[in-house]
Amino acid sequence: MTDHDQFFYGGQWQKPLDPEGRIQAVSPNDSQLLGSCVAPGRADVDAAVAAAQDAFEDPRGWSSWPTSARAAAMERLADILEVRGEELATLVSAQNGMPISQSLAAEATTGPSLLRYYASMIRAQDVEELRDGDGRDLIVRSEPVGVVASIVPWNFPIGLAFMKLAPLMAAGCTTVLKPSPETVLDSFVLAECVAEAELPPGVLNILPGDRELGAYLVEHPGVDKVTFTGSTRGGRQVAQRCGELLRPVSLELGGKSAGIVLDDADLLTHRAEFLGATMFNNGQTCWLSTRILVPKSRASEFLDAVTDIVASQLVGSSLDHDTEIGPMATAGHRDRVEGFLQRGLRQGARVTTGEAGPRDGSRVGSSNRRSSPILTIAPKLPGRRSSVQCCA
Repeated sequence: MTDHDQFFYGGQWQKPLDPEGRIQAVSPNDSQLLGSCVAPGRADVDAAVAAAQDAFEDPRGWSSWPTSARAAAMERLADILEVRGEELATLVSAQNGMPISQSLAAEATTGPSLLRYYASMIRAQDVEELRDGDGRDLIVRSEPVGVVASIVPWNFPIGLAFMKLAPLMAAGCTTVLKPSPETVLDSFVLAECVAEAELPPGVLNILPGDRELGAYLVEHPGVDKVTFTGSTRGGRQVAQRCGELLRPVSLELGGKSAGIVLDDADLLTHRAEFLGATMFNNGQTCWLSTRILVPKSRASEFLDAVTDIVASQLVGSSLDHDTEIGPMATAGHRDRVEGFLQRGLRQGARVTTGEAGPRDGSRVGSSNRRSSPILTIAPKLPGRRSSVQCCA
């Protein structure tokens, strides 16, 4: 078990100025405590934002560096992250239930890839561009917006962090990153990587915290832009507050997409694609197809195919390399999904495979099993286009 009593901002580890108790990381596999960190308060946010402001406003600081120098620093951080990629992936899987095979393919690699991509982009792109403007010369200049509040969720905590960090660092911005309280332990390894990369103090500051802390960060007067990935409900609140403040904001929110299977499709031939589109990260991915629409004439055939595909998945501990479906990230998420399943059953759906997962805190999948806690719901909707819904 790992406990953290300091935060990383201003280029060094800092003692909390305004501690608000502790944030605990709990294993979704066996409900055991994995570690904890002290919860920051508003004074800590003030200090982290001030560090980001100082780094941005320094006339010789990050925003004024030549793009080649920023690119070199980003590539240095990418190299360090790559070395610790397996460690980061393991921490993510231990906290949110993502199968380790998927975390190694996603969380271990996305950060280095994005850093190198944006580093190469700023090396190839001029800061200023001369354009013709109806007979006049126009100069288009790319300038950093300033201090960015970056709020990321728990389902892909490292990958989604660098979807924000890589481009804003390339642009010359500084940031305060707020990881989700469900996945805090990996953020401390990220901070260690930032320290090792010797980025200028204040360029990347990290404060894990809850929604209240995030709300305070969003409306902080020292923040110039907000980038938020999370729930649609949370996004509405962030957008409303930024609208009131006339503060630029970028939102990436959850979705409920539909997968459409055409008449001539061979679903079993595209088994891997189907699984990736509907069940990646135990179904805890914003862009997944949460319902499958199929031709009525082939509904029974497709239902059998989906049932076979789902039933074949190995369910177990997220840290077992053979596991294909791990546990829900938290007990609250599990209860919510089971509530949806029960609602479907009350509305006339039937179960074609699966069973409910353990509710007593016992280890999920101490040995992998095919008896999957995934329910394939076959709704009874006479007179409508048939739909098959898979819920993990």
